[in-house]
Amino acid sequence: MAHFFHANEVAKAAVEIEQKGREFYLRVADKAQNEELRDFFRYLADEESKHEEIFANLLERLGSVELPAWSTKEEYADYLRSLIESHSLFNGGLAEKYMSDADDADTAIRMAMGFEKDTILFFMEMRDMVPAKERGAVERCIDEERLHLRRLDEMLTRMRQS
Repeated sequence: MAHFFHANEVAKAAVEIEQKGREFYLRVADKAQNEELRDFFRYLADEESKHEEIFANLLERLGSVELPAWSTKEEYADYLRSLIESHSLFNGGLAEKYMSDADDADTAIRMAMGFEKDTILFFMEMRDMVPAKERGAVERCIDEERLHLRRLDEMLTRMRQS
């Protein structure tokens, strides 16, 4: 017999990821020493806001979904909880510490890269949970997070060269 897990619970976590990401980017933008970096982090904050809206809208439409065949409800719930709790913006107050420690561009960009990678992994799992008609929105967010990761890497390279 198939077990069901509420995808809207995962969508709630996605909304929170995007909210915390936006907060992180705004805080590091305020600390940025040059205009290019400040504008870049503000752009990323805006992107997180767009994703937050996408997931907030999904939240209302999602119900229960079938779990992967390899897991029980408890196993999958534990796995998803682990993904969320190990996310760089969720692990026990470290997000706030990261934000306060991001005094230099190199540190802020590296933290942002970790955040983006964790988010991609979470969204890839989420994509497999939502109904087929909703996967396109999650896919677009994954693609945009991948783009953010590439742009962060490019910015890190530029900052190190200057």
